[in-house]
Amino acid sequence: MLRIGIDVGGTNTDGVILDEKNNVIAKAKTPTTEDVTTGIVNAIDAVLKKSGVDPAEIKYAMLGTTHATNAIVERKNLAKIAVIRIGKPATLAIKPLTSWPADLVEKVGNNIYIVQGGHEFDGREIAPLDEEEIRRIGKELKEKNVEAIAISSVFSLVNPEHEKRAAEILREILGDNIPITLSHEIGSLGLLERENAAALNAAVTKVIKTAVGAFKAALAEKNIDAQLYLTQNDGTLMTAEYALKYPVLTIASGPTNSLRGAAFLSNEKNAIVVDVGGTTTDIGILVNGFPRESSVAVEIGGVRTNFRMPDIISIGLGGGSLVREENGEIKVGPESVGFRIVNEALVFGGNTLTATDIAVASGRCSIGDPSRVKNLDRNLVAKATEKIKSMVEEAIEKIKTSPEPMPVILVGGGSILVPDELKGASKVIRPPNYDVANAIGAAIAQVSGEVDRVFSLDQIRREKAIEEAKRMAVEEAIKAGANPDTVEIVNFEEIPLAYLPGNATRIRVKAAGYLSK
Repeated sequence: MLRIGIDVGGTNTDGVILDEKNNVIAKAKTPTTEDVTTGIVNAIDAVLKKSGVDPAEIKYAMLGTTHATNAIVERKNLAKIAVIRIGKPATLAIKPLTSWPADLVEKVGNNIYIVQGGHEFDGREIAPLDEEEIRRIGKELKEKNVEAIAISSVFSLVNPEHEKRAAEILREILGDNIPITLSHEIGSLGLLERENAAALNAAVTKVIKTAVGAFKAALAEKNIDAQLYLTQNDGTLMTAEYALKYPVLTIASGPTNSLRGAAFLSNEKNAIVVDVGGTTTDIGILVNGFPRESSVAVEIGGVRTNFRMPDIISIGLGGGSLVREENGEIKVGPESVGFRIVNEALVFGGNTLTATDIAVASGRCSIGDPSRVKNLDRNLVAKATEKIKSMVEEAIEKIKTSPEPMPVILVGGGSILVPDELKGASKVIRPPNYDVANAIGAAIAQVSGEVDRVFSLDQIRREKAIEEAKRMAVEEAIKAGANPDTVEIVNFEEIPLAYLPGNATRIRVKAAGYLSK
C-alpha cells in the first residue's frame, strides 16, 4: 500500500509517494497556483508521472493546505456566521467579535447574541441556560440563511453542558447541514480568545469543504481510491470528516509538516528546524519529534486566539527574495518574486536579482544557467551571502530557550541558501530529500487527539482527573482516524491554577497513533 503526501506552500506545492516502509518512490515540485486547487492537481499529476506506479496501489492521501489560512488573511470565501455566547448577565461588558478587524466582521456577518447561562470555574451554573432564547435565535438564523454557527460559554472547558444543549436545540430547528462549532472543543482558557477561535473555525468551514471536495475530485480523476487525511498544526493528521468539523486546526500546518518531515529524515527528535521556502523561512523547535507549541496567544488575520499553534518564527527570506543595495547596505527580502522565480530570477533567464542567484554565484549550488551570474560583483555576492547567514543565525537565537548549541536541520527547496556552518548550531544537518520534507511530513504523520480541561480537585480526585483526561484524549485520536491499538499518550501537562479556588488544575493531554488500516 502506497501513500501520497501533498503540501501547499506559498511558492511551491510539493508531492511525494512513499511505500510501506516510508521510502520515497517519487517526489515533485510544482508552482502553487492562485486558486491553490490547480496546484494540488498539478502536483498529483507530476508525482504520478515520475513514479510510474499504478494509482490503484495508493491507499492513503495526505494534504497539508493553506486554504483556511488564505481565506482568513485575504477575507475570501468565508462563511456567513452567527456567534452565540452563553454568559448573560456575567459577560455583557465586551460583546463577541469586538476586537476583530472591521473588514473581517463585515465578511462573516455581524450576527452576535448573548444569552443567559454559563458556569463557574468549579462547574456550578452561573444561571440556567435560556433555552427559549436559543430557540428564538435559531428561528431568526434560519431566516437570515446563516451558513455556520459558533457557540461559546463561560468556563465550558470545565462544564460544556450548556454549549452542547444549545447545539442540540439549534440542530432541531436548523437541521444537521449547518456546521456548529463548540468553543470547548477548539480553544483553551480565556473566554474571548476561545470564542474567537470558535468563530474563526465556523468562518472557514465553507472553504475547507471546497478544498476537501477538490482534493477528492483530483484523486478520483487520477483513479486514486484512497482514504483522505488533512494535516493539523500539531504535526499530526485528521480524517477529512474531522477536518470539515475543525478546519481551523489546519492553520499553520505547513511549517509543522516540515518539522515532522525533518525529524523523520534526520532521526533527530530534539533540534531546531530551518525550513526555507521561496518567500519565507520558518524556524521551529522539535521536542520529542513534535513541534514545540507556542505558549502565547496567537493572532490570525488580526484576530487573537488561544487554540494550539506551533511556536514558529518566520522571516522574509526565501529563494525568491529580492536582493538589492541601499545606501551601501545589502538587503535581502522580505519582498519576493515567489512562484514567479522560474521566470524572473537571473539564472532562469529573468532580470531580477534574487537570493537564489546569490547562492549560485557563490558556488553553493548549480541551478538554471550559472553563466548568467558569473559576472556579478564579487563584493556584492559576499555581502549578500553573509547577510543571508546572519538573518538565519539571528532567528535561531530568538527561538532558542537555552544558550547551549543545538542540532540544526535544514529543509525546504530554498535551504540551498544557508551555509553548512551556523552560529548556535552544534551541527548542521541537510538530510536526503530535504527539499520535500513538508510533503514527507504530511505522508508519515500520525493521527492525534488532544484535551485541555480544567478540573476542580475538590470535586474529583487528582488520579481520577488525570485518568479521565487521558481517556478523552485517546477517544479524540480514535475519532480523528487513529487505530485504537496503536494510540499512546505522547504529551501530558498539569498546571495547578493557584489563582482559582476549589483546588483547580489544568490538564492537557495529547494522544497519537498510526492510521487505521
